[in-house]
Amino acid sequence: MKTASACMALMIAMTTPACLAELKDENILAKLPAGYKIGFQQKNNDMLISEMVPVDQSVKNWTEMITVQVFYALKATPDQFKAKMEKERAVACPGSESHPVGQGRENGYPSMVWLQNCPLNKATGKPEITWFKAIEGNDSFYVVQLAFKAWPSKEQITQWMHCLRDVVVCDTRLPDRACTAPAAQ
Repeated sequence: MKTASACMALMIAMTTPACLAELKDENILAKLPAGYKIGFQQKNNDMLISEMVPVDQSVKNWTEMITVQVFYALKATPDQFKAKMEKERAVACPGSESHPVGQGRENGYPSMVWLQNCPLNKATGKPEITWFKAIEGNDSFYVVQLAFKAWPSKEQITQWMHCLRDVVVCDTRLPDRACTAPAAQ
């Protein structure tokens, strides 16, 4: 995403027709879930990051966190990114495990979803369970992470898998990858 407006908080696009009409080039569409706030955002020449937490939590003290990242110059496949994350997690969290959830093409882009389980994060002293969705765009590489400091319930997992399913990369320059609002649920 190259532009931001009142309709977007960096890359968290509101999917109203007016906001979608403002999008240019390649974008990631990810909704800010009800009950969440944007706790941290940063953009530089290489990447853009936004961290969201429940409204009563902070990015320094959270039990659930959603992180959306756009890597502008990263040329990698979802498999390559997953391997890098597994290597980094093994250092930060001995005994961590990774499990594939799904892989394929979404809106024409290669994508992958997987789970990483860290039984005890050395930095926090707590477990960390994270689902990742990585999408290889034409312009950038996109990652959404859903992290928990305790195992979520089955209901929460179902809810969050729907959330990940609705994350999409689109491109205003390509009619077959148009930026449209997700279907109502």
